[in-house]
Amino acid sequence: MTTNKDLKRLVRARMKKTGEAYTAARAQVTRKKTTRTRAAKPASAPDIDYAAVAGMSDAVIKAKTGCDWSKWVKSLDYYGAAELPHGDIARIVRDKYHVKDWWTQAVTVGYERIKGLRARGQRRNGTYEASKSRTFNVPVGKLFDAWNESAIRRKWLDEPGIKVRTASRGKSMRLGWSDGSIISLYFLSKGDSKSSVAVQHTKLPTSEAATSLKKYWSERLDALADVLAK
Repeated sequence: MTTNKDLKRLVRARMKKTGEAYTAARAQVTRKKTTRTRAAKPASAPDIDYAAVAGMSDAVIKAKTGCDWSKWVKSLDYYGAAELPHGDIARIVRDKYHVKDWWTQAVTVGYERIKGLRARGQRRNGTYEASKSRTFNVPVGKLFDAWNESAIRRKWLDEPGIKVRTASRGKSMRLGWSDGSIISLYFLSKGDSKSSVAVQHTKLPTSEAATSLKKYWSERLDALADVLAK
C-alpha cells in the first residue's frame, strides 16, 4: 500500500514535471493509481458451456486427450492460440500435448468454436464444411485402401473428378472434388479388426451445401459398409 510519504513524493515529482499545483497533481496521481488497480482485476468470465459450444462432451474429450474443455482453453490461451491460424493451433495440440491426429482436429475445432473463431460447420476462412464419421469392423489398413484404391472406391463412391492429393497410410488423406472443394479424411485404428474414418468435406460456399453433403456422406458411408462387409 502506498504511504502518505510515498504519495507526497510522487505528487511533488509530478508538480516539478508539469508545473501543476499540489492539489491538481495529487488528483492526477491518485486517479492513475485507481485506474491501474481496477485494470489489474480480471473481469468475471461469462458462464459458457464449453462442451455444448465445442460439440463434444467433457467426458469424451478428457478420455481421449487427457484434458477437459476448460483445461484445453486455458492451455491453448497460454500460447495465444486464439490469434493463430488453424494449422498452428493443431501443431501445438499435436506436438506439445502429443495428441493423435484424429483428436488433434477435434480439440482444435472445438477450441475455435469456443473462442468464436468459427460457427458450427464453418471454417476459419468463412466457408463451410460437412463432417461425418463412422466405425467399421475392419482393420484400419483395409478401410484406408477402400478410399485410396480407385477400383475399390468406385464400388461405393463413383463420382467423377475425384483425385487423391495427399495420403499417409492408415492416418490421413486429402481428396480433391470436381467442384474445387476438398475432402479431408482422418483414420483411427480401434484394434486389430475395428477402425474409424472422419470425413470433412471443406471449402463449401453455404451452410445449405454443407447440410446437403452431410446427408450425402451418411449415405456413402452406408454404401462403404456394404462393400467392406462382403
